[in-house]
Amino acid sequence: MSCLSDLSSIIKAYDVRGLVPEQWDEDVARAIGAAFAEFVHAETGASAVVTAHDMRDSSVPLSRAFAEGVLSRGVDVVEAGLGSTDMLYFAAGSLGMPGAMFTASHNPAQYNGIKLCRAGAAPIGQDSGLVQIRERSEQLLDGATVPGPERLGTVSSRDLVAEYAGYLRGLVDLSGIRPLKVVVDAGNGMGGFTVPVVLAGLPLDVVPMYFELDGSFPNHEANPLDPANLVDLQAGVREHGADIGLAFDGDADRCFIVDERGEPVSPSAITGLVAVRELAKGTGTTIIHNLITSRAVPEIVREHGGSPVRTRVGHSFIKEEMARTDAVFGGEHSAHYYFRDFWRADTGMLAAMHVLAALGEQSRPLSELTEAYERYVASGEINSTVTDQAGRVAAVRETYGRVEGVAFDELDGLTVSLPDGAWFNLRASNTEPLLRLNVEAPDAARMAGLRDEVLEMVRA
Repeated sequence: MSCLSDLSSIIKAYDVRGLVPEQWDEDVARAIGAAFAEFVHAETGASAVVTAHDMRDSSVPLSRAFAEGVLSRGVDVVEAGLGSTDMLYFAAGSLGMPGAMFTASHNPAQYNGIKLCRAGAAPIGQDSGLVQIRERSEQLLDGATVPGPERLGTVSSRDLVAEYAGYLRGLVDLSGIRPLKVVVDAGNGMGGFTVPVVLAGLPLDVVPMYFELDGSFPNHEANPLDPANLVDLQAGVREHGADIGLAFDGDADRCFIVDERGEPVSPSAITGLVAVRELAKGTGTTIIHNLITSRAVPEIVREHGGSPVRTRVGHSFIKEEMARTDAVFGGEHSAHYYFRDFWRADTGMLAAMHVLAALGEQSRPLSELTEAYERYVASGEINSTVTDQAGRVAAVRETYGRVEGVAFDELDGLTVSLPDGAWFNLRASNTEPLLRLNVEAPDAARMAGLRDEVLEMVRA
């Protein structure tokens, strides 16, 4: 088996991701396309697949090779062309087709990947089809013979960005808000393509930063989760006296918010704010949050008559729980926001529109508006390279097991809740020798002390 026919290194828990061409190339894309077509056709009788791609140099050739694989199985391909990941989810939802988005999201330029979904934007993950697709792709790369279909599939093109924008604007009406100045950092990613269409003609003075589509990311990585990549936006908001700043990642499915002072607003606060708006519609009471979000989120949900449901980290878990509970909204600490009105898929653009609406429907600055949702102090996610992950977690548990009044939870990694309201979660990466630490406490000093205490044990 060649290195390119062992796909376990690139087909991960939620998607395909790897270096091009070292880890995967057009031959691999073609095999994955054929395997995906076989899978969705066998599962639901799907006769067509919709694709979209980001601005990376490798995205067009990889997506076309994937399409060749799909066509070889007698399944049609609708090419939506350039788009964000949430535009692909819109396509899979509105067209009722399985979908494939070619992007490596926030990863550096030499990477690319595929995010796969069922019709209606339903997730495909490690436990829901991705393993079978990987195994079948490996068989095809190793020369498995396949009887030809009765007919080859056909290709058509469809420009969906205007329909996508119209759908979002139908969910959040921004036409009547007060005028706002908005700085948007697209990081040379797909936000530079979608933002001008979605926000056109609204009472918004948009100041664009890095809207040029460039998969080499010449200005900074398109990963706003790293504070270093927010610096330009923060400076831009202050320089222009803006009301708000928005930062999108490479495939524009996540959005990070900066207030009028240039200070980041935590994704947990955004989760709380959007949850309150969704609950106010009166169409449902369940709100999903992963276990890394602030404890303020479930408190706020309950205060507004909602029912918070806690899940593991990861979009497939969130989407499955949303389907099970008919939740109206879900949020993650990583700025993924999920909406029942958007096929339970994540869309940073829709979350941003909710924040713009909340800001523009009243007169206070964003920093005051979000104060009610920022109740505690969080560390953010801190990674430590650790060879014996299980041993380090066990040592931490043993230490805190000797502290009176401590509660343990193992829904996802180890969550330790302390009597004074402080807590932390320690969980292993699925793909790397890392332990990820998140800490939250009632004040900054307590958070810093607990953070340092746990890190010392983890890195001992």
